[in-house]
Amino acid sequence: MKWLLYLLILCNFSLNAQSSRQTIEQILSSADIQINGNRSWDIQVHNEELYNRILRDQTLGLGEAYVEGWWDVNSLDECFFRILRTELEKQLKPSWKLIWMYVKAKLFNQQTKSSSKKVIDLHYQLGNDLYEVMLDPLMTYSCGYWKNAHTLDEAQRAKYDLIARKLGFKEGMRVLDIGCGWGGFAKFVSEKYGVSVVGITLSSNQAEYAQKMCAGLPVEIRIQDYREIDEKFDRIVEIGMFEHVGVKNYRAFMEIAHKCLQDDGLVMLHTIGSNKSQIATDAWIDRYIFTGGHLPSITQIGAAIEGLFVMEDWHNFGADYDKTLMAWYDNFSNNWSKIKNNYSESFYRMWRYYLLSCAGSFRARHIQLWQVVLSKKGIIQGYTRVQ
Repeated sequence: MKWLLYLLILCNFSLNAQSSRQTIEQILSSADIQINGNRSWDIQVHNEELYNRILRDQTLGLGEAYVEGWWDVNSLDECFFRILRTELEKQLKPSWKLIWMYVKAKLFNQQTKSSSKKVIDLHYQLGNDLYEVMLDPLMTYSCGYWKNAHTLDEAQRAKYDLIARKLGFKEGMRVLDIGCGWGGFAKFVSEKYGVSVVGITLSSNQAEYAQKMCAGLPVEIRIQDYREIDEKFDRIVEIGMFEHVGVKNYRAFMEIAHKCLQDDGLVMLHTIGSNKSQIATDAWIDRYIFTGGHLPSITQIGAAIEGLFVMEDWHNFGADYDKTLMAWYDNFSNNWSKIKNNYSESFYRMWRYYLLSCAGSFRARHIQLWQVVLSKKGIIQGYTRVQ
């Protein structure tokens, strides 16, 4: 009954507002963050109930309180960098809401066919106007590759080209793009490499946009769940979709990829990754941004591919997601006046919190970005690393 003891401890904190403030001040001080300080990463508190809320609801309460205007900080990304780099979350006892999240994730598959549509409605069915002002011209909603890039557009095209070269695209190949988004990858590789692409998504907004973007090209865009695919492809790609598969479905995903891949084919996972194995995600992100999302660990991916694939290459460029998110935030913030009539001010604060807290997470190397290349039987004479 350890969780009950934790709950009682938290309730005791809640009874004393001054004690709660002192507790939070002490925790933040180890990350060199001050309450009402004068540095860009110091938080400014507008509601003294914030401290109890954080102790009670932790990351969920912290995010909700920010959206509601209970606190502010000039450099939200730098604030989160310090919080996560010093692992402040380890100083908080698990709340009953956090415990319940883990129980649900442990007992239930939260990424079934029906539940997978929840994140589509919450996130990907938001107006295309939002993504048009935030993303690059190809509408790429995943990490760019900044090795030789100076702009967001260059970084995203470099990422698409990197994927094509890693997978050895050749004219006439048939490629499956699982979670094709707005069609940017399909457009890029069909034009540059002469491959045909089948792109699948669950978002009608994305599908309609992708069909227009890829008109006249050898590209087919479908509204389809990956679990419904039953045909052969020379190459299979997922770019930023594996985070929505869920740990209980990783093995099934790999089995489908294995079944649909030609014997001499290759698969790429382009996914955000976690430094440790978990079964649930951040409570605020789960409720407001990516419902049912889950970041895989190396161990979880390894278990999913064991006996099915040979891991040919594993490339981590997680630091590049910090740059990508900051570029998205700059676009979003600078163009807010163009779309603000379609969204609320609380949405602005929510989206700002999402983009900048995630940037801080990647900057702290709290989470990663992996590209994993897989083959069925191993490449004779080995795989040549492409960068």
